[in-house]
Amino acid sequence: MDVNMGQRAGMRAPLLGLVLLLPLLLFKPPPCCGQNTQGGLQDGPHFGFTQAVYHAMVYENSAARTYTMSKVKMGIHLAQRSWDVRYRITSGDDEGFFKAEEYLLGDFCFLRMRTKGGNAAILNREIQDNYVLTVKASVKGEPLLETWTKVSIQVMDMNDLRPLFSPTTYSVTIAESTPLRTSIAQVTATDADIGSNGEFYYFFKDKMELFAVHPTSGVVSLSGKLNIDEQNRYDLEILAVDRGMKLYGNNGVSSTAKLFVHVERVNEHAPVMNVVTHSPSWLDKNPVHAMVTVEDLDEGLNGEVDSVVIVGGDPLEQFFIERFVEGEFAIKASESVNWETYPYGCNLTLQAKDKGVPQKFSAVKVVHIMVKKRQTVEATFEKELYDVSLSQISPPGTTVEAVKIKPEPDDAEYILTPSADSAFFQMNTLTGVISTTHWFTQLTQDVFNLEVMEIDSELKVKVRVNIEDANDNIPTFDLSSYEVLVNESVLVGTNVLTVSAVDVDKGENGYITYSISSLQPLPFKINQFSGIISTTKELDFESSSESYVIVVRASDWGSPYRRESEVNVTIHLENVNDNRPLFEKVACQGVISRDFPVGDVITTMSAIDIDELELVKYKILSGNEWGYFDLNADSGVLSLQHSLDAASPKNGLFNLKITATDGENFSDPMFVNISVSHGKSPPKSFNCRETRVAQKLAEKLLKKSKASMKPKIEEGFIDLFSVNRQTPQFDKAFPTDIAVREDLMIGSSVFKVNAYDGDTGFNGQILFSISDGNTDNCFNIDMETGLISVFLPMDREKRDRYLLNLTIYDLGLPQKTAWRLLTVYIEDANDNAPQFLQEGGYTIVIPENTAIGTDVIQVEATDKDLGPNGEIVYSVLSSTTQFGINSTNGIVYVAGQLDREFVPVFNLKIEARDKAEKGSQKFSATTLKVILEDVNDCPPLFIPNVYKARALEDLPVGTVVAWLDTQDPDLGLGGQVRYSLANDYNEWFEVDRTSGAIRLTKELDYETRQFYNLTVKAKDKGRPVSLLSVTSVEVEVVDVNENLYAPYFSHFALTVSVKENARIGTTLLQVTAEDEDTGRDGEIQYSIRDGSGLGRFAIDEETGVIYTTDMLDRETKDSYWLTVYASDHGVVPQFATIEVFVQVEDVNDNAPLTSEPVYRPSVPENSPRDVSVIQIQAQDPDATPSAAADRLNYRIVSGNPQNFFTINTRTGE
Repeated sequence: MDVNMGQRAGMRAPLLGLVLLLPLLLFKPPPCCGQNTQGGLQDGPHFGFTQAVYHAMVYENSAARTYTMSKVKMGIHLAQRSWDVRYRITSGDDEGFFKAEEYLLGDFCFLRMRTKGGNAAILNREIQDNYVLTVKASVKGEPLLETWTKVSIQVMDMNDLRPLFSPTTYSVTIAESTPLRTSIAQVTATDADIGSNGEFYYFFKDKMELFAVHPTSGVVSLSGKLNIDEQNRYDLEILAVDRGMKLYGNNGVSSTAKLFVHVERVNEHAPVMNVVTHSPSWLDKNPVHAMVTVEDLDEGLNGEVDSVVIVGGDPLEQFFIERFVEGEFAIKASESVNWETYPYGCNLTLQAKDKGVPQKFSAVKVVHIMVKKRQTVEATFEKELYDVSLSQISPPGTTVEAVKIKPEPDDAEYILTPSADSAFFQMNTLTGVISTTHWFTQLTQDVFNLEVMEIDSELKVKVRVNIEDANDNIPTFDLSSYEVLVNESVLVGTNVLTVSAVDVDKGENGYITYSISSLQPLPFKINQFSGIISTTKELDFESSSESYVIVVRASDWGSPYRRESEVNVTIHLENVNDNRPLFEKVACQGVISRDFPVGDVITTMSAIDIDELELVKYKILSGNEWGYFDLNADSGVLSLQHSLDAASPKNGLFNLKITATDGENFSDPMFVNISVSHGKSPPKSFNCRETRVAQKLAEKLLKKSKASMKPKIEEGFIDLFSVNRQTPQFDKAFPTDIAVREDLMIGSSVFKVNAYDGDTGFNGQILFSISDGNTDNCFNIDMETGLISVFLPMDREKRDRYLLNLTIYDLGLPQKTAWRLLTVYIEDANDNAPQFLQEGGYTIVIPENTAIGTDVIQVEATDKDLGPNGEIVYSVLSSTTQFGINSTNGIVYVAGQLDREFVPVFNLKIEARDKAEKGSQKFSATTLKVILEDVNDCPPLFIPNVYKARALEDLPVGTVVAWLDTQDPDLGLGGQVRYSLANDYNEWFEVDRTSGAIRLTKELDYETRQFYNLTVKAKDKGRPVSLLSVTSVEVEVVDVNENLYAPYFSHFALTVSVKENARIGTTLLQVTAEDEDTGRDGEIQYSIRDGSGLGRFAIDEETGVIYTTDMLDRETKDSYWLTVYASDHGVVPQFATIEVFVQVEDVNDNAPLTSEPVYRPSVPENSPRDVSVIQIQAQDPDATPSAAADRLNYRIVSGNPQNFFTINTRTGE
């Protein structure tokens, strides 16, 4: 039964309510979710709203008696159908806009809110958009039954206002060079409506190609290229259209805004400086201290750089700026700059300005200017003082020391400050090596003080050369010879002479000892320290030499040999008469006859005096008293002086005692016994005993003679060892040349010079020297051993051979020398890396379509080394497949496909490596910058490949629906792209040739066409051939919500009844809603979304027919509520609801049920008739409790064959 039916059957509704209320009176009703605020007894029937707060809505400007809409049922479930519920607004409606009404259906009393009629005021959302009403419910006649709820009514917006611009006039100035798609302004309009009602579109009143306005944001952007020469001002008129009005068919425009666009050649960008500083040397001519690059992003004169000036840091104006090329400037200094006054450089402040109007100035930039000054502070000598020791016997050309400054510049040059001491030395100005120029053996100076100066830096250092004594002086006697007369009779140990020598050498080299150089024993000795000569034994003039020539040797204590000198000391013996004469014969016996003639010689006496100072005299001491005999005193002849006739010697024998004297000394007497015989005269015969004096004298004389021969023998011997006879000689195996590797380390041995000298001592000691040819001081020779070693590094590339003059000296006096030439060939070592001929790298420009295999450049390097060390192999170190290099000649060629757009510049690193077979190979690298010159080989590339745009169907004409964007990496005209449409769907769209903006030229209609597939072309302006690309733009038309009207039911609620035994699928009723929209917005779809009947009932979504989907059971549930929705198919669907009450009608489908399944009563036997045994109780779910007793009949169906029992058919007793 529908609402109207319910109203017509108003009289029957209370009765039906009583019938439905009876089961509730027997059972306690279930609790409800609403708020129970009743004031009655707590155990009474429940009375309360289903919710404490309800939400409803109503449109502003609604007419009188317009009901609000709510998604839920507002009201109270009736615990008793007899309740007469009344609703009343108690608060929240001060203006009296609303009224609360009751509507009873089934077991529910609906609360319906509506606007009052006859009220002049209408709802206005813009004033108040929400009302919270307090509604009281009460039961008529039951003062204790009342409850309250709140109803929040949302006032929904209606599109009753239009957008308004604020402000209405805009003005903007833009630069002529403004890029496409740049936002230049934004217009603003407001609409007080909300939601879609507050939405509006911006668009130009007239067609405009150079500008575009965003339809919703109002941002105006540039869509074409400006040209101030053609037009410098644009007056744009912008309109705003309310979308709601358009939907409702009203195209009235709310307001208009004007936008004035002024175009100027604006000097927009200030110049930007980039500075690269240099550090030139103070020796450079016209040095550049910094390069300034200036960029200005403006075009035309605005982008041209006028100048770069020094605005600070140069009060003396010592610097100036010189223009190199456009945009590049060099900072230079005048020749008057004294860099000594700028030890830490100076800071110049620069500023650039362009030629624009007005001029723009760059930000100031501080540049630190430095120059590589003379190394006055940083460079120092390696030592503060060079203290060198040098042997005194060092030959000329001996290396003394190498002085260096550190760090040492390549052009360092050293000199010796002229002085008296520097005359003995020379300086290699390039190597800093000091060497000797003179012998030092004849000098007494011990220390030489030199000063070395490096010319460029003017640094000075002291060099002290200490001359080490080398025992180069021989002891020198104070006399060239000594001579002395010594009495032969002096006592043993008598000092006869003192010799003295001096040695100017130092230390032990000058300490002298004396010795007597003699191979024969001498009667003298010498004190080795004092030089006193004394006798060691008695001297004898007669038995030794009359004089002694003694060689006295003075020796120093030097090493490795002692220096010696000799002097002749002549000692003359003074003869003293210290020997008695000695007879040669003694004890002579002889016989003479008595008639021996007088005067005849009897015998001769012979005495010898060794002294030989005086003649010996003879004398008869006794036995010649009678004078018979005569003894010649001088000759010693004994003769007969008187005849013997008368002689009568005693015992017939004359015994003569004879002596000899030298005048001082007398010999021992000798006796001569002479017998006189009678008779015939016997022959004269004498026998004497030989004393061998003559022999002894002869021996002495011989000895003396030998003594006189000794000095000659010893002279020859001494001469053999003291005279420098031999000249030093080079070894016979001495080569004419040797080879040395140039990378030998300093100190390494090169060659040992062997030489010999047949002399001994210092005469045979050899000194080695490089007297000439050691141009770069690369070699040094050990003065004593002759070992040639590396003194300074060699460089074959500078000098590949040295012709050394090797001179050897002995230390004899006079000194002897010899020399030989030795050619030293410097063998190459791999000490030089290959060097590219072009410093700073290579740069070339080639077309990007250069064919594979084309030679593009030759990089060439040289290596100063020889052989494999100097052979070069080229390779490309950079990882690239586009370029290769000929490893032999360095020709770089194209090895792969080039594409400037993919890689515009290749920075290749090229290596030149030698082919050294020993040691490590050396290499150097350079850079090759290959710049690819553009060729129009790339068609414009759309980004993305396919465009997809969505356009609301109500967009105004002129709206940009898509921006085409392409990338053409070609340069110049080849990169300038123009756009066109291949199909525009009967001029529905157009594209800006320059910016690629696709605009609407006609209004869209979703219902007519939902999709457009535009074919667009992008073509560059390359020459001679332009390239083309094609893509598609998929424009999807988006349906705008034109669903203006919501569906509506003609009834607020419906009621229907159905038998509980109705089959599944039984139709209950058909609901029908209406929608004033057309098309799919007016197509309605039905659904059941709420209610207690969910799952029991269903509705056909197209027809609205409600049918059962499950079996019903009145005894389980006797009624159902269904909330039926009617929704349209709009973009934003709208809906309406209707409540359907389903009453389930009873069918006798249940058997009565006893209270117990089995009864076990008992009765005594012999009980009388009509005794009550038990009362059977039963119920029938089909019947109501009050009618159950009247509708049940009881009877016994079995077990009573004798009929002992009977049952009351009505009561069951």
